[in-house]
Amino acid sequence: MMKAVVMDSYGGPEVLRVADLPEPQAAAGQVRVRIKAAGLNPIDAKIRRGEFDAVRDIAFPQQLGNEFAGVVDQVGDGVVGCSVGDEVIGFVDMAAYAERVVVPAESLTGKPAALSWETAAVVGAVGQTAFNALARLELKAGETVLIHGASGGVGSLAVQFARARGVRVIGTASAGNHDYLRSLGATPVTYGAGLEQRLREPAPQGVDASLDLTGSEEAIRVSVAVTGDRGRIMTLASPPLAEQYGITMMFGTRSAATVAQVAETVARGEATLPVARRFAMADVAEAHRQMEAGGHRGKLVLTVG
Repeated sequence: MMKAVVMDSYGGPEVLRVADLPEPQAAAGQVRVRIKAAGLNPIDAKIRRGEFDAVRDIAFPQQLGNEFAGVVDQVGDGVVGCSVGDEVIGFVDMAAYAERVVVPAESLTGKPAALSWETAAVVGAVGQTAFNALARLELKAGETVLIHGASGGVGSLAVQFARARGVRVIGTASAGNHDYLRSLGATPVTYGAGLEQRLREPAPQGVDASLDLTGSEEAIRVSVAVTGDRGRIMTLASPPLAEQYGITMMFGTRSAATVAQVAETVARGEATLPVARRFAMADVAEAHRQMEAGGHRGKLVLTVG
């Protein structure tokens, strides 16, 4: 048996509990990983609340979690390039808050030795999202991008990836995170009432592209006002608002190759991703409360092994 976080119904963080489940076994083409740490992501809370009921195959008791780092402890038939004892980073659909997970071999990449287990566990989802979003926005050196929610996990990496391309970044965040954004090379602006006026100060002519990571209607409305082309406005957080305002809604695509690229970038020190707070599995409900409250820098992580 293994320990895993499950929910028995939709609801608040209190529906999460640690249960004993049978250990999964690796079939042909699969690898089992003993998880050391798992990342927490907003989509986990949305699934827990029932917001994806129509598009996800939910069966209670339902597990959660989509990114992890750990050690390979079982390899199925036909798998090449992966051995017991390998340290890996991986992704999975609703199963990472657990002591063990089974995934297709192609969902794994090697963990750089320079990365801690906690950092390795959280670079995958946010790193891919930031990387793919900037690619979709077709940002070029000398342009200016507005990033809403710039101090979070996706936001902080998006800032750094954009700056590495020679793109100027204006990022919205709470006042307490402004120094952090400056340290990443972004121009910080406080969100809330009067946002457009404050954005016009560093960008009187507007911006070339906008990336919303908050799902706030104000953020999207202001993005439309200061960005000349709605085709270069993207949200990762609100399909209804994307449809309402005629902007792009980006859904995540996952690739071990992209995870490897992001992980190596962080391992070389060319980008940083803070771990804001660590939680034991037994404290997963509090972890979800903190995640939904927001305002932290970087990512929250469950420590497992």
